[in-house]
Amino acid sequence: MKIAALLLVAGLVAVQAPRTAPTDASIAARLQRLEDVEEIRTLLLDYGRFLDSRDLPAYSRLFAKDGEWVGGFGSAKGPAEILAFMQKNLGTGPNRNNSFHILSNFEIDVKGDTATAWSRWTFIVPAPDGKPSLSQAGRYDDTLIREEGRWKFKRRVASNDIPVPQ
Repeated sequence: MKIAALLLVAGLVAVQAPRTAPTDASIAARLQRLEDVEEIRTLLLDYGRFLDSRDLPAYSRLFAKDGEWVGGFGSAKGPAEILAFMQKNLGTGPNRNNSFHILSNFEIDVKGDTATAWSRWTFIVPAPDGKPSLSQAGRYDDTLIREEGRWKFKRRVASNDIPVPQ
């Protein structure tokens, strides 16, 4: 019985096609994809970090020259317009109410110098008792582009799944 099992396993191994060693080109392509995904993941996280710290100049530089932000309170195109738009809507001072975003569920698909991403966001604000309270939540649908060697938002659409309380 043991011999029959060994022969069966040996036969299965012999039937499998031999694996070819990966080429330098395939290794380089896979490495580039992993590096791209990681840079995009950092871009998605920097978006929330700069927004929450109210570093709006750094935030606006995450967008391509013709990059667009679209969300619940309007839209803007290009880093300068996005900066002015966010300053108008959020102010130019620090984040005094200590609100913040939780970003999660990143799905990133890279195709050369373009990519798409989908993710979730949750906006937390202090409740009257000072404890964290969920204010809004939704998703981002992103189109990204490699511009001057860096990944940037070509178009970021912020959709509310749990809208602002009335």
